Amino acid sequence: MSVAAAFKSLKSSALFSWKPTGKLQKTVANCIERTGQGLHSGEISTVKILSEAARAGRYFIFGSNVIRASIDNIVRDTPLCTALSRDGYSVRTVEHLLSALEACGVDNCRIEIGGSNNCDRSVEVPIFDGSAREWVDAINQSGLKVAVDIGGQSCQKLAPYLNEPVHVLHNDSFIAAIPYPKVCITYGIDYPQAPAIGCQWFSSSMLDESIYSNSIGPSRTFCIYEETIPFHFLSFMYPLKNMCARSLTHRIGPVTRIVSFIFYTFPALSGFVSVEVEHMRNLGLIKGGSAETAIVCSMTKGWMNPPLRYDNEPCRHKVLDLIGDFSLLAEEGNQGLLVAHIVAYKGGHSLHAEFVRRLVGNDAVSEELTA
Repeated sequence: MSVAAAFKSLKSSALFSWKPTGKLQKTVANCIERTGQGLHSGEISTVKILSEAARAGRYFIFGSNVIRASIDNIVRDTPLCTALSRDGYSVRTVEHLLSALEACGVDNCRIEIGGSNNCDRSVEVPIFDGSAREWVDAINQSGLKVAVDIGGQSCQKLAPYLNEPVHVLHNDSFIAAIPYPKVCITYGIDYPQAPAIGCQWFSSSMLDESIYSNSIGPSRTFCIYEETIPFHFLSFMYPLKNMCARSLTHRIGPVTRIVSFIFYTFPALSGFVSVEVEHMRNLGLIKGGSAETAIVCSMTKGWMNPPLRYDNEPCRHKVLDLIGDFSLLAEEGNQGLLVAHIVAYKGGHSLHAEFVRRLVGNDAVSEELTA
């Protein structure tokens, strides 16, 4: 297909234009297969990344269902992760995988994913160490090759270039972008309640696979211990210890998973927790959270599972998430990450997605946007 024909087949917007990158679309040279545990579900899943033809783009196969990695398929009410859904089936926590694929130049691929229960209608991508490093290493081991179409022809890779300034705002959180000849990302976060994090900034004047692999991809997800769950829930959970797993999960739902994460990760922080850990594990209430899947900061005690990989690792992880979420702008094997100077402050998955929807003209803001 000619470049002119490719332009006509892509979504257009007054805010950005598709332009040639001077590169050819690529795919993985060899199959990638990884198995791991989901952060939120705690379920084991296996991901296979297979090569695809030029202009196929990136898409998930869950059972017999095809879920494209597109902003059209994003689930709006998942502020703690990015989820994609189609026809009643969903794939959750896709941001780290998509971030690595976008940054490492895997433009086209088939992503097969399955869990331990074939009857489930939802599956979660493994979290590994809370960063994208496992995926970056796997892509590097596989290598890349030029993607060709069914006629054996390669295809020019296009990128979305911003035409005019654009922003989205929610309270004191915002994402703004201005036209710029290359990808530049500046990100800021502020956690005054946790001095060990405080106000941080990270900026990259350019973004390529090397910078991503060394400076962004290895940064891990983080949380503040005291905000993960109010302390009174610790005493609330104790009387429930003899309830069966089904009853307990039914009564408090997601809270159970959060409490279990705290119990498992920091048993010494509560007098009875160390006694309860094994019991909770026997009930199946400890999901995918642990000191190996995130860095945890206490408001008063600082980092509880050091060392950090970078002084501003939390801020760098926000950039990792942004790249994954912005990759959902990609179409037909072209670049998803906007070519512009992107400035974000106190953003999150919901705000990232809102910005991408704004770019494509679907900027209906949800009633309460959660960063």
